[in-house]
Amino acid sequence: MSKRKVLEDKRQKLLTRRNLIKRAGALGGGLLLTGCDTQFYKPPVVRDGLMGVADIMTMASQRMLMSNEQLVQEHDSSEITKNFPVWNQSNPEDEEYQRLRSTNYQDWRLPVTGLINNPISISLSDLKRMPRRSQTTMHICEQGWSAIAEWTGTPLLSVIQAAGGIKPEAKYIMISAYGGWYEGYDMFDVTHPQTILAYGMNGKDLPLGNGAPLRLRVERHCGYKQLKFIKSIEVVSSVENFGRGTGGLNSDYGFHWYAGA
Repeated sequence: MSKRKVLEDKRQKLLTRRNLIKRAGALGGGLLLTGCDTQFYKPPVVRDGLMGVADIMTMASQRMLMSNEQLVQEHDSSEITKNFPVWNQSNPEDEEYQRLRSTNYQDWRLPVTGLINNPISISLSDLKRMPRRSQTTMHICEQGWSAIAEWTGTPLLSVIQAAGGIKPEAKYIMISAYGGWYEGYDMFDVTHPQTILAYGMNGKDLPLGNGAPLRLRVERHCGYKQLKFIKSIEVVSSVENFGRGTGGLNSDYGFHWYAGA
């Protein structure tokens, strides 16, 4: 089933999280440490009517509650779900992806480009040599199910640091995936310690159906923001050049851009 059918049917080398958020907030793209920046409380594109009001209220409420960098609950390994579900895209019908898969992703690389100081292209082995984090968290799907898994990967912030940090005009990170999916994230979520690029699941390499070789875990959001089969990362000042310009494929087709859970 195609992605559209599914959706229509239903800063510097020593960059720290605080410095990045402060800088992004001062530019209108994230949280000001004073909590006064209105961009922090609304999606990049605000829709008209009740849907737009709901978007702002949902995002503002959660962001106010989470402004102290609160972590989501992490579970004991005994709570890990057996047979973690595979949902929606499970094996992209993409010629490049299938070629990479045939060699067990030996030639896969992650380009990190856009409004950063040192564009880079990272291999899977490069990522595995970077700072590592494991977290056992609950995946909450908008379709009504949930499951717990241990995810292991590199903090997204570490990748941005490896690329030399963001330029002053940067506001969002757009992540694209094989198969045509794309989603955008602001700097508050990008720099959160539980936002990782996961290459491992439950002590093993990430399975095909769960997004191999790399997926995003942005734990304070519903499942549709946990992008699988990652292809590239681009730091941008605006989301208008991606799809219909709402900030992600899901919001292009009527879902909330902010999926905080």
